[in-house]
Amino acid sequence: MGLIVQKYGGTSVGTIERILRVADRIISYKEEGHDVVVVVSAMGKSTDVLVDMAKQISAYPSEREMDMLLTTGEQVSIALLSMALHTKGYDAISLTGWQAGITTEAIHGRARIKQIDPERIQSELGRGRVVIVAGFQGISDEGEITTLGRGGSDTSAVTLAASLNALKCEIFTDVSGVYTADPRVVPAASKLDTISYDEMLELANLGAGVLHPRSVEAAKKYKVRLVVRSSFTAEDGTYVEEVANMETGRVVSGVAHDEDVAKITVVGMPAKVGTLSRLFNTLADNQVNVDIIIQSSYDATVTNISFTVAADDLKKALDTLDRNKTELGFEKVDFEEGLTKVSIVGSGMIHNPGVAAEMFRVLAEKEISIKMVSTSDIKVSCVIPATLTELAVRSLHSAYGLDVEETAVVHGV
Repeated sequence: MGLIVQKYGGTSVGTIERILRVADRIISYKEEGHDVVVVVSAMGKSTDVLVDMAKQISAYPSEREMDMLLTTGEQVSIALLSMALHTKGYDAISLTGWQAGITTEAIHGRARIKQIDPERIQSELGRGRVVIVAGFQGISDEGEITTLGRGGSDTSAVTLAASLNALKCEIFTDVSGVYTADPRVVPAASKLDTISYDEMLELANLGAGVLHPRSVEAAKKYKVRLVVRSSFTAEDGTYVEEVANMETGRVVSGVAHDEDVAKITVVGMPAKVGTLSRLFNTLADNQVNVDIIIQSSYDATVTNISFTVAADDLKKALDTLDRNKTELGFEKVDFEEGLTKVSIVGSGMIHNPGVAAEMFRVLAEKEISIKMVSTSDIKVSCVIPATLTELAVRSLHSAYGLDVEETAVVHGV
């Protein structure tokens, strides 16, 4: 017996009935003799509701005030779950991120955790309490409330597990584990028993929403035993570990897709040393994350640079480029929305030539145009029209032998 950290997502605590069900699951762990720390997200779509209210007041609300607003969602969840445990005869206490000792960078909306002081949590555990922590949030050294970005509760849970030396960190969600594709898009997707940190990190970065990428980075760095499970069934989940068991005959472990993609092309940049540095440092200084990058030169003095950003960051990126047009020295900016990045991932790709060629063949056969390509040792990504997302994902899933006869079940939707 020992300490277990659990994280419950928004669908898992989306109603009072589900909160009571989560309380029962926590109690089952307590009755087995475990200490339990629980990280909770905001209920259901409550974060979206808060965002919508803010946008009704201002098209560009203050990032600081948005953090003040959005952190209230998790505070509702933790208080209600703590109350549920009280009514069932178990001692529990709810803590905000800052009460739990989570210190972050002084960045609003996308802060990273700098350190965790576990003293308060350890003290409460010593009193026999279940500790319920608000995910997604912390406090900066300057005393400002911060958020970790969407999905940041996963990161809260993993880093807490690392700082508390927990036996494992269980991420409870609306699916039974990590699947070979999003079962909402591919009903023939199969659940993986194990997956490596590296494969999971690629899938998370490429749009597989079951885990936040930063949580996988933290799990790999601190060797946290990570399990993805359903909060609606008792089914075994997927273990994320250093080296996963090899899936017989599988070169590709999964197909991921990200529909939150926009393409920007900066036309007529000076073709000289330092151009790329100036362009992407300018974007980075304005908190714009860039993904796929392609440079194309059509004469000795001028170059075009294309790159992808999250669709939500498109306006910020365009505004940043417009403000810095004279300094950067480009002619104009073109952009394209309505795109998806579809990717294949698998550690077996390293030693198997022709995997990328097969991807291109499948997409061409379905008459799906490829606008950009990015590769690494264990993944290939293509940017395609968003209208063809389901066709692309299902076709690739079948082509790499990932289909199963059973239909995947998604709970809580």
